Amino acid sequence: MSNPLLDFTDLPLFEHIQPEHVGPAVEQLLAEADRALETVTAPDFPSRWDDIARVLDVATERLGRAWGVVGHLNAVADTPELRAAYNAALPKVTDFFTRLGSDERLYAKYKSITPESLREDQKQAHKNAVRNFVLSGAELQGDAKKRFAEIQERSAELTQKFSENALDATDTYAHYATEDELAGVPDDVVQAARAAAEAEGKAGYKVTLKMPSYLPVMQFGHNRPLRERLYRAYVTRASDQGDPKYDNSAIMREILALRQEESRLLGYRNFAEVSLVPKMAQSPDEVIKFLRDLARRARPYAEKDLADMRTFAGERMDIGDPQAWDWPYIAEKLKEERYAFSEQEVKQYFTAPKVLAGLFKIIETVFEVAIRRDYAPVWNPSVEFYRIERGGQLVGQFYLDPAARNGKRGGAWMDDVRARWLRPDDGRRQMPVAHLVCNFAEGVDGKPPLLTHDDVITLFHESGHGLHHMLTQVDERDVSGISGVEWDAVELPSQFMENFCWEWGVLKHMTAHVDTGEPLPRALFDKMLAARNFQSGLGTLRQIEFALFDMLLHTQDDPRADFMPLLQAVRDEVAVIQPPAFNRMAHTFSHIFAGGYAAGYYSYKWAEVLSADAYSAFEETAGNDGMPSVETGRKYRQAILETGGSRPAMESFKAFRGREPTLDALLRHQGMA
Repeated sequence: MSNPLLDFTDLPLFEHIQPEHVGPAVEQLLAEADRALETVTAPDFPSRWDDIARVLDVATERLGRAWGVVGHLNAVADTPELRAAYNAALPKVTDFFTRLGSDERLYAKYKSITPESLREDQKQAHKNAVRNFVLSGAELQGDAKKRFAEIQERSAELTQKFSENALDATDTYAHYATEDELAGVPDDVVQAARAAAEAEGKAGYKVTLKMPSYLPVMQFGHNRPLRERLYRAYVTRASDQGDPKYDNSAIMREILALRQEESRLLGYRNFAEVSLVPKMAQSPDEVIKFLRDLARRARPYAEKDLADMRTFAGERMDIGDPQAWDWPYIAEKLKEERYAFSEQEVKQYFTAPKVLAGLFKIIETVFEVAIRRDYAPVWNPSVEFYRIERGGQLVGQFYLDPAARNGKRGGAWMDDVRARWLRPDDGRRQMPVAHLVCNFAEGVDGKPPLLTHDDVITLFHESGHGLHHMLTQVDERDVSGISGVEWDAVELPSQFMENFCWEWGVLKHMTAHVDTGEPLPRALFDKMLAARNFQSGLGTLRQIEFALFDMLLHTQDDPRADFMPLLQAVRDEVAVIQPPAFNRMAHTFSHIFAGGYAAGYYSYKWAEVLSADAYSAFEETAGNDGMPSVETGRKYRQAILETGGSRPAMESFKAFRGREPTLDALLRHQGMA
């Protein structure tokens, strides 16, 4: 087969895919999907779930898988040629899925399917499908339907451009520092900066806005002017305060206006109401009340956090009037003094291979599976591939892409390559495959990469999403794994896994000093544990600030109004540290402008309530050695991970805990009880 994007025999042929393959593959798969749509919507085609799936779902799944591969490469291996190919195909793919979701003929077929004829998992998928048809404009007519389609296409273009501007504004910035400017910065970061400059034939040390470079300078760098320079560059990316060609301001206003128009077409007052239809939360007011209640509880702790830093900065650091670029540095120094350790000291024990082995050990122990290295074509030499087995049988597979590099979007995420599915065309059970993507620093001087404890937490977080996708036992594609799970519950398994990073029984198996091989000393772990909730009040308010801004932004009457006054109003209400007026955090807030979290960023805090309560079941049943109970792990796996989206998340939670969740465990875990 000449086009690797059209090979569905097994895993994607990443190493063979070129930008010139994108257009022809998409054209062919769209034509096949269009023919399938026409076939199943013919008057004489039976209104039966399996018959529709055998024709239409098979065609759309192939299209979705191929397009998912292209989108993934666009996120992790961006080139001008690939970007052009992606952007050329994007309107066509968007148009098809918009037409599919709003096709009244197909909607009529689904409405006439009798739920009694379906398996339990299919009943939930059918219920979701009928709901999604309505949200996709299937009940719209004439000009309204035409305008709805135009909105979808334009929104897809704008969100892609938002991502590109954020990536380019990050990638194009570099400061070539002197050795003196990097005083205090960890050695491995300095060495990496030197190597990066040498690779370009430049003098000095290359400092960038990517997290493995930026954050250590902000935390450890003694040079205040350098911290200010980097902070200004970081918080003004893709905005009116930076390079005009990357300014996202107009894009953001148009995205918001289109979302408002879409909402009105569907009969809702605003986009927040549309966003919450498939979620656990019932209304924007419920979410806003939840966030404000949590802010009220966290505020006294945040105010104490800030007062402690101000006092310490004035008395011990001779910084009488701390600025935004000082706070991470002050916080790190205060933590070092209060708990007698530094993040840099801890980092020496978290070598990437050892951390990964520890992660796999806890997954294998708690969820009764085995993880093995496997082979698959990859897009970069640093990417690894694994398989998960239970009882010798394949359960799922995943790619791990841990390293930061140019052309790779920042942050960390899990994405699906394909879902578990009892295929209706040939009866085969297709097993799930996932991407786990992070942005960690690479190793230097032949040593393995070193991870901060926050990096370790991030890796565990994304693995939780991956396990949710891969350990499912549901055979209906649209509700297997993460599919069909309410968005405000989808973070439960990921945040749940983070808790293991604070258990000595787990942590001692995943540390080895980069030079001596010695495990993390128990005394150092105890200091880390004591510092676990260091500034948790400030951290909580920061997340609430983002979430409340997101929700209020999507409930305002005039979406084309300047959103900066709204952001300032939220900060006045919630924040205890006010950033400078030039701060443009919103302009790279990809979660809500390009990542599916629009009017849903609250989900992180909402799901944290669920995950903390779920993890408390493990605390209640842990063994004397501190290791989690396998029986509790099995119950959690069966009640939550294996059921995926085949039933409402609250039902799954109650099946595990025997009751509805409470806020108590979250407040206790964060030292705010």
